[in-house]
Amino acid sequence: MSTTATIDPLVSHELLDAIASFPLHREVTHCGELFQASPLAIYAECPVCKKQVKIRSFSSNPDIEDVFDAVLGWMHQLGADEYIQQRRKEIEADAEG
Repeated sequence: MSTTATIDPLVSHELLDAIASFPLHREVTHCGELFQASPLAIYAECPVCKKQVKIRSFSSNPDIEDVFDAVLGWMHQLGADEYIQQRRKEIEADAEG
């Protein structure tokens, strides 16, 4: 069997655990109001003042959200859908036992 060589980055168990437990929303407080926003969003709209609030920082060090951005970017490539759907079915079958 022949495979295409790929970069083999170091992936820690801690990273995998962080991805598996990544929350489905982020709690944001602005104008004294607590509201929920996408955990991947860079900005959220305050329900009180309607201003855009920056909720994600940018730094020279990658954050876990950057991992999701990279994966979502890969998934957006033409032709990736077939592989994504197949893997989703495999994961679902594994979860069902």
